[in-house]
Amino acid sequence: MKNFPSIDKSCASSTAATNVSTEIFKTGITALSITAGIIGCWAAASMIAGAVNSGGPISLVVNLFTAING
Repeated sequence: MKNFPSIDKSCASSTAATNVSTEIFKTGITALSITAGIIGCWAAASMIAGAVNSGGPISLVVNLFTAING
């Protein structure tokens, strides 16, 4: 049996092309998510502060309806 040297031609290529618009989109979504998180934390802190200042969550709702109705 003859041994023939094998010739292996392999070509490694990468098809992961980075698109600039995709990266800008990712950055925009990240910035929007961070902003939404900050606003959500601020809203939760405001509701807790309002509940504490009005005497509890039930008083907060009662004061809200009083403020709306006059």
